[in-house]
Amino acid sequence: MRILLVEDEEDLADIIKKGLEEEGYSVDVARDGEEGLYMAENLPADIVVLDIMLPVMDGLSLLSEVRKKGIATPVLLLTARDTLSDKIKGLDTGADDYITKPFEFTELLARIRSLLRRGTVAKEATIRIGDLEIHTASHAVKRGGGTIKLSAREYALLEYLAYNKNSVVSRMEITEHIYDETFDKDSNIVDVYMNYLRNKVDRGFEKKLLHTVRGVGYMLKGPEE
Repeated sequence: MRILLVEDEEDLADIIKKGLEEEGYSVDVARDGEEGLYMAENLPADIVVLDIMLPVMDGLSLLSEVRKKGIATPVLLLTARDTLSDKIKGLDTGADDYITKPFEFTELLARIRSLLRRGTVAKEATIRIGDLEIHTASHAVKRGGGTIKLSAREYALLEYLAYNKNSVVSRMEITEHIYDETFDKDSNIVDVYMNYLRNKVDRGFEKKLLHTVRGVGYMLKGPEE
């Protein structure tokens, strides 16, 4: 999953980015409202984490512009304002949720997971594909009753394929959703991680779930499909 973080406090932005990346998320960071608006319009993101107090353009103005342009990406507001009227204004402008500074990182993670699960019907607490189980809150993965240990990046790739189960996703779509804007799109890293996943998810099982569609991309498909 790819997150756009719009936060001008450099130390806080670095802490949030590092923590989210350790959880397997890809994070792009904007330091002011104008940059945030540009990135929201031009970079694919699954969720926007948006500070209200920003230079150049404040967070609520950015949010208003994003919604006017028809961009429906879930937005989680970061705010130092804890009055009810400020929270109501943020929600009325188009925010999906808010969290008040200072906050615990675990709470931020929980809010993000909740918003991501709301996005589509597919984003459910547990995704089942054949005998494969993916628990989106804990990132636990099991197949045939056995636990599969994945790195954060491996999990992010598997979860993205699971959200698009039985559909082919291209390498470009994968890189846009699980890597940030600095990723070298000419790299073969997607193929490398697909091999890692095959070794962990499919090895030892007669029914293969991970498939390559030559010249197109990859697909996670149930054995009954």
